Amino acid sequence: MLAPAPPLSRASLASAAAYASAVACLLLTLLPGCASIPAGRAAVDAVHIEGNHALDTGDIEDKLATAPSPKFLALWSGVIFDYEIFDRFVLQRDLARVERFYRARGYYEAHARAGRVEYANASRTDHVKITIEVEEGPPVNIKVVHLEGAETAPPDVQKALIAAAGVDVVAGKPFDEEKFETAEHDIKRALTDHGYAYAQVKRSAYVDLPHHTAELSFGIVTDSPATYGPIKFVGLGDLPEDVVERTFNVHEGEAYSTKKLDDAQQALLDLGVFSSVDIVNDLPDPPPADHRVGLTVKLERSKLHTLKLGGGVELDVLKTDLHLFGEWENRNFFGGLRRFNVRFTPGVVLYPMRIPDFHPPTSPLPEEKFRVELQQPAFLEARTHALVRAEANVFPALFVTDTKPDDPVLGYGEAKFAAGVNRVLWKLFGQITYNAQYAVPFSYVGAIDPTLPAALISYVEILTQFDFRDDRVHPHSGLFLGNNLQVAGLGGDAQDIRVQPEARGYVPVTRKVTFALRASPGILFPFNYGSTLQTDTPGLGPPPGVDKAAWAKDVQLVYFRSFFSGGPSSNRGWPLRAIGPHGIAPFYNPGQAIRDIANKCAPNPDGSSPDPVRCASPLGGLTLWEAQAEVRFPIGGPVSGDTFCDGSDVAPKQAQFRFSARRLHLSCGVGLRYDTPVGPIRLDIAYRIPGVNPTLDDIAQGLDGNPGSIFGVPIAIAFGIGEAF
Repeated sequence: MLAPAPPLSRASLASAAAYASAVACLLLTLLPGCASIPAGRAAVDAVHIEGNHALDTGDIEDKLATAPSPKFLALWSGVIFDYEIFDRFVLQRDLARVERFYRARGYYEAHARAGRVEYANASRTDHVKITIEVEEGPPVNIKVVHLEGAETAPPDVQKALIAAAGVDVVAGKPFDEEKFETAEHDIKRALTDHGYAYAQVKRSAYVDLPHHTAELSFGIVTDSPATYGPIKFVGLGDLPEDVVERTFNVHEGEAYSTKKLDDAQQALLDLGVFSSVDIVNDLPDPPPADHRVGLTVKLERSKLHTLKLGGGVELDVLKTDLHLFGEWENRNFFGGLRRFNVRFTPGVVLYPMRIPDFHPPTSPLPEEKFRVELQQPAFLEARTHALVRAEANVFPALFVTDTKPDDPVLGYGEAKFAAGVNRVLWKLFGQITYNAQYAVPFSYVGAIDPTLPAALISYVEILTQFDFRDDRVHPHSGLFLGNNLQVAGLGGDAQDIRVQPEARGYVPVTRKVTFALRASPGILFPFNYGSTLQTDTPGLGPPPGVDKAAWAKDVQLVYFRSFFSGGPSSNRGWPLRAIGPHGIAPFYNPGQAIRDIANKCAPNPDGSSPDPVRCASPLGGLTLWEAQAEVRFPIGGPVSGDTFCDGSDVAPKQAQFRFSARRLHLSCGVGLRYDTPVGPIRLDIAYRIPGVNPTLDDIAQGLDGNPGSIFGVPIAIAFGIGEAF
């Protein structure tokens, strides 16, 4: 009989970790290699903070020079990245930094000490773990806040000053030096926003340590309202000054406002021809009698011509795609700061290769995207931009996960056109465009269905967005609200109203950890189509007594204009457009992205009817809801991770929001992010939770598409650039 293995000791675990690190170094010899620890020194494996309750651990760690050694792929230290070396003198200074940090946050009696410096084990003294213990003590709370001199300002300005101070310094809260300084800045900003360019604000604080209270005062001198003086632009070179002046839209003699200057600065940056815009106020001391403020706008030009070349690979449950990428842009096209952009993406789909079967490619399917766009700044008025965009695309229609190498493949040649205007007003972005697209089907493999006609879609789109996020690429806090409204019927085959609002929220859990939420409903109101598909068991053929031609028209138009769910930026546990009504029909949506199109279904080899589970194509629905929750956290260096859960549903009827267990389509998973100059590269793995997803019966009835599996497990892999939301 075999004896049970003894439990692993700490020494054994440390030896195993060292062995794994050595193996990793051996496997990564082609990379910059592995770091070494100097003789007689020790690497820092971990730094822990204990005893802190009022202040966040991450905020304290940011103040320390002593830090844990970074780990490659969050697994191995000393691989690619250098070790962090332990220094007792640096640690001693770190303890003083921690105490100073606490005092700046109102904890004047806080103390920090190195509670433990532990070696990995008796035989390995070259790795240490550090624990810093904190005794916070009671905070010094704000007793009262005085705004001295505010009474000389008009009532509306007084309200703005009180509101500005109340954001950061509140009676009863701990006295925070940083917030105290921010409050001074915000009070002065409230004054300059209302025209008081020469206003002065001075802060002072009286701290009563025995009673743990603080009295705060802001001395305010409003002076007289100011106006703009002469405005000078520096750094224009050969760029047209008249266009820049019109976009800046600040004129000599107008009432002074720093808010208007911020808007003007952002408007110049939005032109895309300046890498920086610095507005310098001429504020002599003492102020001139007329209280005029001269402005010097310092401009740093960016490159007016750019050329980008690249390539990529797409590998998922739908296809394997190889493509190149080329883009050329001129930001002063024929003068006038017009932006002209040309983008070309040729590629080939290695059909039928895909995850997880990896069939060898038998039919390479060429594809391409070609787009040109022209933007005209200062159109009609200073801050309105006009745009004209045209596209010519050729792509295969692939959307079914379970296909055979000899299945027919439909393709589309597509022409698209858009023209409209957009405008930024404070945090609001608005755009209205007229859009038209014309798509002609053709066959890549096999014969084309003779009943499949060309399609013409024409609609007006109104896009609105309120953006209160702290960062567009890596949001950590804030709110984003948007809405997409489309009205079709100005020519073309469809007449309808389509509306889809969206809300995203970002809540900082710690300094570096973010809790993100997204919700988006959508409703389609068709006027000349869709009646034959508004059933709870759609898509497996025309309903009894319904004319086939009328049903085919409904299938086509609903598919062109309806909602779908599933994919990397939607529900990551399901393939693209897999959630929602499915059926066997030769109609597809040429308006979606290349990978978002259904593949033509082939009959079973024995000559029987097509298999509805394998061959059903997405028809789309009239009602959508999507909800996503995600926790994002750093791992090390440019690598970060997340855990998430996604849910969604697409229903065939108007305003049919379904939340029963099998309609939640709940999937949860984990992901990795790698930061690049073009945004984070994202890899997510999602698992479909049993009991809150459709059954095979539901799929066979056409309530959803077949999500497939990877190596027999109900998971999906999503890969993309940028955050999911």
